[in-house]
Amino acid sequence: MSGSAALYAATAARVLRERRLQGLRERLRTGEERLVFVVGSPRSGTTFLAGTIGALPGFVDLSEVTPHKAALPELASLPEEEAARRIRTVLERVRRLALVTGLRGVEQTPETAFVLGAALRAYPQGRAVHMIRDGRDVVCSLLDRGWLNATRGGGDDAKLSYGATARFWVEPGRRAEFEAASDATRAAWAWRRYLEAARGGGGTQTLEVRYESIATDPAGVARAITAHLDADAGTLTRGLERFHDRSIGRFRTDLGAEQLRDVEREAGPLLVELGYR
Repeated sequence: MSGSAALYAATAARVLRERRLQGLRERLRTGEERLVFVVGSPRSGTTFLAGTIGALPGFVDLSEVTPHKAALPELASLPEEEAARRIRTVLERVRRLALVTGLRGVEQTPETAFVLGAALRAYPQGRAVHMIRDGRDVVCSLLDRGWLNATRGGGDDAKLSYGATARFWVEPGRRAEFEAASDATRAAWAWRRYLEAARGGGGTQTLEVRYESIATDPAGVARAITAHLDADAGTLTRGLERFHDRSIGRFRTDLGAEQLRDVEREAGPLLVELGYR
């Protein structure tokens, strides 16, 4: 590169940085409306992805906002307009208390999948990223955690119960069936319901990302996400390159024949649709 060309490139880069800083300063004064909702079944990599996006310049990881999470069973039963109003009220209160209203908050509660349309109505300039992972590997991880296992008691930080009790997302006519099912069936049931909800609620504001693709092509995933969010691909690529998951395909050794049959019976059509065969 010639001296004049190098000087031009350096000047252009400086101008771009200054414009971005000017835009950030303006958003810090007026409030940032372009929130990001990372959704997906539990144990699908949502925590890792939200944290990586939240580390980008101009973003902040809000983690799972506990009062929002605790309200989700009720929010899912409300008209979308009312749910949107309540979602915004809670998230804005949290952002003000944390002094991050000028940054792009990244909310990562998986259950937001069930009110995703309302969340994006609350923030019309917002975006969603839906993490999709092989449901059979998700089942393995959920069984390890025990959140849906019949012998598990207690609850999470939002006071939502663990164990076999039917959650708000179980189809009303199948609640007794859910509670009597095997642990593997309940785990597959959760994966299917979260995924179906996320796919049905976000429209063009939602980008689907495959868990397995982060391991094989972090740069490609970063380009897709940053184009969707209007962010810096290089920075996100470096963050995604930290993803080294040796558990892809673990269902082949960790699930027994009966457990696999239970998973296929509950979620087989969706696994086929997504190409997980």
